[in-house]
Amino acid sequence: MIRQYELVERVKAYEPGFDEKLLNRAYVFSMKAHGAQKRASGDPFFSHPLEVAGILTGLKLDSASIVTGLLHDTVEDTLATLDEIEDRFGSEVATLVDGVTKLSRIELQSDQARQAENFRKFLIAMSEDIRVLLVKLADRLHNMRTLQYISKEVTRRRIAMETMDIYAPLAGRIGLHGIKDELEDLAFSELNPSARASVLKRLNFLREEGGGQVPKVLEGLRGTLKDAGLSCEITGREKRPYSIWLKMQRKNIAFEQISDIVAFRVVLKDTNECYQALGTVHGAYPMVPGRFKDYVSTPKPNGYRSLHTAVIGPERQRIEIQIRTQEMHAEAEYGVAAHWAFKDVKDTSDATKKYRWIRELLDILDKAAGPEEFLENTKLEMFQDQVFCFSPKGDLVDLPGGATPVDFAYAVHSEVGDSCVGAKINGQMVPLRTQLQNGDQVEIIRSRVPAPSPTWEGFVVTGKARASIRRFVRFKEREEFISLGRAIAEKTFRENSINFDVERIEVILPLLQLSSVEDFYAKLGSGELTGRKLNDILFPSRGLESITTRALSFVRKRSGDVKAGDQGIPIRGLTPGMAVHIADCCSPLPGDRIVGIVTTGRGVMVHTIDCGTLADFGDTPERWLDLSWDQDGTVGEAYVGRIDMVVVNETGSLSEVTAAIARSKGNISNLKITSRKQDFFELQVDVEVADLHHLSEIIANLRAVPCVSRVKRGRN
Repeated sequence: MIRQYELVERVKAYEPGFDEKLLNRAYVFSMKAHGAQKRASGDPFFSHPLEVAGILTGLKLDSASIVTGLLHDTVEDTLATLDEIEDRFGSEVATLVDGVTKLSRIELQSDQARQAENFRKFLIAMSEDIRVLLVKLADRLHNMRTLQYISKEVTRRRIAMETMDIYAPLAGRIGLHGIKDELEDLAFSELNPSARASVLKRLNFLREEGGGQVPKVLEGLRGTLKDAGLSCEITGREKRPYSIWLKMQRKNIAFEQISDIVAFRVVLKDTNECYQALGTVHGAYPMVPGRFKDYVSTPKPNGYRSLHTAVIGPERQRIEIQIRTQEMHAEAEYGVAAHWAFKDVKDTSDATKKYRWIRELLDILDKAAGPEEFLENTKLEMFQDQVFCFSPKGDLVDLPGGATPVDFAYAVHSEVGDSCVGAKINGQMVPLRTQLQNGDQVEIIRSRVPAPSPTWEGFVVTGKARASIRRFVRFKEREEFISLGRAIAEKTFRENSINFDVERIEVILPLLQLSSVEDFYAKLGSGELTGRKLNDILFPSRGLESITTRALSFVRKRSGDVKAGDQGIPIRGLTPGMAVHIADCCSPLPGDRIVGIVTTGRGVMVHTIDCGTLADFGDTPERWLDLSWDQDGTVGEAYVGRIDMVVVNETGSLSEVTAAIARSKGNISNLKITSRKQDFFELQVDVEVADLHHLSEIIANLRAVPCVSRVKRGRN
């Protein structure tokens, strides 16, 4: 465990003028707050925030971040409050601790919606100060290093999966490749230990067999560059097991086919020397086609700059070489942390604004329908490799691998995406689903009227594009539902010879749990509330029933939380107050022999006596209830019965079928063609009926229709 004076000396080494007293106060405060708390390893809990602070000193972060590392668990795990933190250590530290605390709570929530909501809050904090993420990554790194002490395997796997899904990609996005690689490898060892062991075994064998190759390659490269008059530092770096395994899976290749298990790094004084060294290496050794990448003129989104190439090197083996300056190397090693480590800049917003993807995630946050969709699109945004494309004006746009012109359009601006109708890549018209390649110049052809197609969602890969498309589609659908719903409402009033009156509708809004007339129209237009049911609510045929009674009956049915004894489902054999649900698998009707199955947390599920689902409950007879329909209570109620039929494929067949159902006073609520052939097609029709006798009557009438080949009661 790091000692107090050691932590102070580490910070003093790169920030001589820091507030030493503040750091010492934070050390003592955290130690006292955590008191006798223990970690799963048996170590004092205080060892954890101390190690987190130590990791942050390795990134050469400012003293406020180190203090936050010491205090990051105090609000979450001790009696300390945020106000107390602010009083003792200032508003800057309190804001950072609050941001880290919000993210920590993700790990304590099992409900995905709450998890996504906490991640949303954290993202907002992170967008204001990137140090929140840096502290949290250090916290997660130490937790992963001690993961083996957690006894429950399910907990270890959950933490490892969360690390792989969220934290490792975030570390990569801000350029902390060392932390990203270690997080992935630690998670890999928990999630797939056998695969990791296999890769390590092959790596050890490779080291034993070719142990002398790396020094020879280094010596050869140094000699070649020295002869060209270049003074440089050259090192070799071995890939981590997870990185090797991932490449094997992605490219479907064997371990022996991987050429860059060891990559060589050349560090020089300035950019000119980098390009000179590149020319020297290419002149001395055969270059591998297609392996050269210039991230100096076109940096990665996280600021990474370097020249990458592959050659057949000094020992006639294919080797990967990275060429960069000392400043580029610092940014590659420390990522966003280089902002504090190597630059005398105190405005943290500059470091945060540098990362456009954070703004993209905030844009997704604004467009997502809910927290779960936001979390889904956030993962989509973080997990992809990059391609770099240009606008006609030469502006660089970085996108995930597999991105299309539609993704490009939304990356430029949401309005550009919404109005996109076509695209040119390098001057040629292409389909909108075309995948972009590095260096493509993309021109978006726009329409005056925004009209994104719902089909785009099937091929876009960025979270921003998907969220924008979904939002537009939801908006247009709602407009259409409102228009249709108003027309249905007006028709209902006309059929009852009453002038259309919005006030009548406003009266029943609270009873239907709706907040506006537009919401009412949307529900009516979408089919959640039918015109027939609206007629029953506003103009009840049973004169003694009030509008309130009918509306509440509707709400009970829609919520699926009907109680025994309510008017909604008249069934005998139930204890008053029990929640009742009609099973979708068999859709029982009055007249069917029925049985109830008691379901924990849901009440009673009502099935027909011959429902195939009942076989699943054969071993638990204590859950069965003998039920029957209360025939006196079913008058005027509508139930849904399903009919399956085979119909001759000829002109007018569908019209004859629907007419036969209408003559039998059945109301079609849903119709689906399940199979279509040259001579016949199969129909599945849901019909509102009064009871089993009514459904049987409709089936009998359908059998008399010449175009109907076969008809029977349907089941799910």
